[in-house]
Amino acid sequence: MIPSPRSPFGVAVALLALAAVIPPRASAQTSQRRPTPNDTLKSTEVAPDRKVTFRIYAPKADEVSVGGDFGRGGAMSKDDGGVWSLTVGPLTPDFYSYTFTVDGVRTVDPKSAMIKPGLASLDSMFLVPGEEADFEATRDVPHGEIRAVWYRSGTLDTPRRMHVYTPPGYEGGEEKYPVFYLLHGGGDEDAGWSTIGRAGFILDNLIAAKKAGPMLVVMPNGSLPPPEDMPARPARGEAPSPEFRAAIEALQSRFMDELLKEVVPLVEKTYRVKAGPENRALAGLSMGGGQTLRVLTTNPGQFAYIAIWSAGLFGGNAEEWEQRNETFLAEAEKANGSVKRLEIVVGDQDFALPGTKALAEVLKKRGIEHDLRITGGGHTWINWRHYLNELAPKLFR
Repeated sequence: MIPSPRSPFGVAVALLALAAVIPPRASAQTSQRRPTPNDTLKSTEVAPDRKVTFRIYAPKADEVSVGGDFGRGGAMSKDDGGVWSLTVGPLTPDFYSYTFTVDGVRTVDPKSAMIKPGLASLDSMFLVPGEEADFEATRDVPHGEIRAVWYRSGTLDTPRRMHVYTPPGYEGGEEKYPVFYLLHGGGDEDAGWSTIGRAGFILDNLIAAKKAGPMLVVMPNGSLPPPEDMPARPARGEAPSPEFRAAIEALQSRFMDELLKEVVPLVEKTYRVKAGPENRALAGLSMGGGQTLRVLTTNPGQFAYIAIWSAGLFGGNAEEWEQRNETFLAEAEKANGSVKRLEIVVGDQDFALPGTKALAEVLKKRGIEHDLRITGGGHTWINWRHYLNELAPKLFR
């Protein structure tokens, strides 16, 4: 039986239904969120004198600190509103990475979307603007594109990803371009050069200023799964064990196969590029520098332009390295004929400096032509972005 809407019972049912869909006014008011200092918080603030203030809202935290590649960070101070802050600098105009540590837990800046990805962690980024950073800034010039490209690797038997920069005008054009293969360091992956490395913007600015010719830049993933029985990594300053050195060389060989058998053929098949060693360049930093050196010594005729940054003889044992690479070193004339430019660069505060010098000394002794440069700075992206900016104009000339 359905009650009549005109009956007292029907009216009661209607009122109950209406009450179910209209929440009480008092309840809606009590559910409103209270404003906090975090609503308007500026987590990184660059002052006119280039000092930088870091802030994070953590009202229940007991200890908060900040650190990064900008230099000395440290403990932060808490105000009455629960905002922790620390001012550093002044800093040279550039991009920098940083993280907070809140009660022992490392975290990115929750108020910043500018992220540097890594294999096992993330870092936040900020810019101190100024003339010194113009070469890597987002400027009003024609821009290329950076694509994340997935492919299947037969060498590694797994899907892999690389990032590919195509220069302005690539889309819709018919021109073919040379290719610059650019390798990252340990702990990073193929997005490193296009984020914290600013590779796309650096090339855009160089091409717009006619300092460099248009080229493709291929940024593969140089990080490979280590073997389950990987020997322990030596502490900084310690010589690596023979077992660890052998494991690293095995990983370098696997990546060399990945690069030469998978990445290069795929690029030359998929993109409008000029084939042949004279149209290929290879550069890498740190781990990528070691991989680049491995390619040079085992396949010296594959790339006409080579750059090794913040890398050298692993462990610094020149005599042993010379013996293991005698085939390459004994054919200096052949190497000098196939490699148009071999560049080795390291910072004077870089822990790789001894190994880099040792490498240069062996090459000089054996007649391998190269250009060694020692810059200021350490083992950081701050240096490597400058190295890229300085190398690109020298390529494919």
